[in-house]
Amino acid sequence: MSTALRIAHGAFGRVALLDMDWSLVRHAHPHCHVLLKVEGADTQFVVGDKVYPLTNQMAVLVNGWQPHSYVHDPERPRTVILALYIEPEWLMAFRPGWAASGAPGFFSHPTGDVSPRIRGLAMNLAADMMARPDARGAHEAALSDLMIAVIERFTPWRSFPASIREMNVASSDWRIRKIAASMRTEMRRSVSLDTVAKEAGLSRSHLFRLFESSIGVPPKVYQNVVRMEQAVDAVLNRPASLQDISHELGFVEPAHFTRFFRNHAGVSPREFRNISRLAC
Repeated sequence: MSTALRIAHGAFGRVALLDMDWSLVRHAHPHCHVLLKVEGADTQFVVGDKVYPLTNQMAVLVNGWQPHSYVHDPERPRTVILALYIEPEWLMAFRPGWAASGAPGFFSHPTGDVSPRIRGLAMNLAADMMARPDARGAHEAALSDLMIAVIERFTPWRSFPASIREMNVASSDWRIRKIAASMRTEMRRSVSLDTVAKEAGLSRSHLFRLFESSIGVPPKVYQNVVRMEQAVDAVLNRPASLQDISHELGFVEPAHFTRFFRNHAGVSPREFRNISRLAC
């Protein structure tokens, strides 16, 4: 079973230090997502439809809304991974153009060679999170240096056109915007995609094609992304019980919520909450 060693969160998004021994379902994030190996066995992630290695020398880089998954090999030892989920608005403080970090195409390739500087910064951040879990200011400063190094190395940000953000939800078909908004606000209402398609005046197949071409992920993946982000926000920032959060998000049983959360984050919501409180 995977273990959350440390979780830091703030305006920057989230940073999780995970001892991984659990597969993750195909999912996505609205963030700039960077995966760096800290120690243990080499492993791999599926980004899109291809497999990419995660090693001391190779990082995995996932654009916003890009589907990816992790399939753990039970024959391999565990892997400690530094997982960064970075808010585009936070990166804007460094350069306005880095708001594009939430858009497709920010990272030109899902993997890249880790420089000695990036490796050193990642290891220092991981070590500091373990040694001083409540040093939030120091963690954010270290994360700033790490993300600047990552973006400078792995993105062609200087040549980004002004239109890089055209492929986001705001510019999609109005019917898709309406469906996406409904998914964000009606988590508790269990509505089939056939019903959603009918209400939008689309066939099921047309809905799937239009949704994925507009947003970048299938509607079910988008729905799960929204539900997971709402779950993470509630687990981290609200005092409500996990049972109440489960009910609010439309899960029939708390066990279903726990399974959903673990399949997306690698750890249970209870462990996620308990570990994150060390950094408060």
